[in-house]
Amino acid sequence: MRDNGPDVVDQFRKGEVALNEALKRLNGSSPTSTLRRENKGQPAVVDTQRYQTIIKELEGLIGLRQVKNLVKEIFAFIQIQQKRSVAKLATEPIVLHMIFKGNPGTGKTTVARILARLMRELGVLSKGHLVEVERADLVGEYIGHTAQKTREHVKKALGGIMFIDEAYSLARGGEKDFGKEAIDCLVKSMEDHKNDFILILAGYGLEMDQFLRTNPGLPSRFPITVHFEDYSEHELMQIADTMLRQREYRLSHEANVKLRSFLRESLQGVGRRNFSNARMVRNIIERGIRLHAVRLLDNERPSREELMRIEPEDLVMGEEPKDEELSRDWQNQRR
Repeated sequence: MRDNGPDVVDQFRKGEVALNEALKRLNGSSPTSTLRRENKGQPAVVDTQRYQTIIKELEGLIGLRQVKNLVKEIFAFIQIQQKRSVAKLATEPIVLHMIFKGNPGTGKTTVARILARLMRELGVLSKGHLVEVERADLVGEYIGHTAQKTREHVKKALGGIMFIDEAYSLARGGEKDFGKEAIDCLVKSMEDHKNDFILILAGYGLEMDQFLRTNPGLPSRFPITVHFEDYSEHELMQIADTMLRQREYRLSHEANVKLRSFLRESLQGVGRRNFSNARMVRNIIERGIRLHAVRLLDNERPSREELMRIEPEDLVMGEEPKDEELSRDWQNQRR
């Protein structure tokens, strides 16, 4: 291993060198070289190729610049801590419990899944799996039941990430609600198993701020807060194009204009709190593909272009239709 590690890590953090090149300089020229980890009792090596694959997946996500920068910081921190250990200098344990704040459809769960695998390859986690839980999974029906359920889910998450979406629901029942017991148990587990799992609490920004004030021990235990901003009009169109391309569809010019106009109005409208970002785009695209199929059903010999092209009439914006509306769509398209 070369001795210019700090310089390379700094260059990588600033985006001046690509990941592949940074790893080569740090670990030697072989593309299959490995990163060693110093944590006692954990796996000794991490496969660099798998790490690169996960980084490529993360970089392929639209937006999420803060998350991508966070990964660079973690990568740099781990590398330097290992080098400090070799140099007989004091090292800091890495604590990565996180708060994810943002509206629905901004990629919080997707990022949590990628981070779990990434932390495994960096040697922070031994398993790299994700355990998704909600209030009903943690809160019991009688005294003592909640602590038991919470400890069981923490045990399942050891070696990986526990992800709690809408975490503030644990504090909504008042002083006598068993949700408070779940919070207390989580706080204790974070201390007892601080090197064995990562806890990510997610939800709307305002509610998460209020939730963190319900227990004095919570804020200090989450050193990382990631804000998931709403996607821009351009980013949402990129997401739509990606979804369509993966399914081998495309928007006609008129359909593109219709979708872009709807997204622009939605982003400028009142009630952005209920704006579901990529989730809304996915629903529009998936319903558009279904209506495209209905439109072409009686066409015995559709061309390749027709089989791929989504037209404006295929794009229905707004809420998912009721059953009678779907039936009416079907009948209208067949006439």
